[in-house]
Amino acid sequence: MAAPLTGRKVFLIAASAFAVIIGVNVLMAVKAIGTFPGLEVKNSYVASQTFDAERAAQEALGWTLGHTYEAGELRLAFRDADGLPVRVERLSATVGRTTEASDDLKPDFAWRNGDYVAPADLAPGKWMILLEAFAEDGTRFHQRLDLFVKG
Repeated sequence: MAAPLTGRKVFLIAASAFAVIIGVNVLMAVKAIGTFPGLEVKNSYVASQTFDAERAAQEALGWTLGHTYEAGELRLAFRDADGLPVRVERLSATVGRTTEASDDLKPDFAWRNGDYVAPADLAPGKWMILLEAFAEDGTRFHQRLDLFVKG
């Protein structure tokens, strides 16, 4: 014969369920804070003051940018308005996951056959490229690109 269900047992069951829920929420919050870098810009108001001028200058360059990843190689293809390859003055990029900074890479790009190429060991999944390049006249060209690596 089973023991009767008392008020004390019901309280322990309910308290245990809430303890598990609260424990999981705390664990997930700690993991989220510990892995996500959080900021795109330090001060959004200050960034907004120059946004239109920077966008107009970048669009005036007439550049397009293509990106591919194959066989451990990341390729960036800058093209001018006529579709010709563009050599940039300075180029820097951060390749990482969209939700955590622990896998971030800063590839060292080299000019090869009209494109910028860098070795990169990327696991399958979604990645992003935060890219900054400068034209010869000092105009800043920056984009955030999504990259999907097939597995």
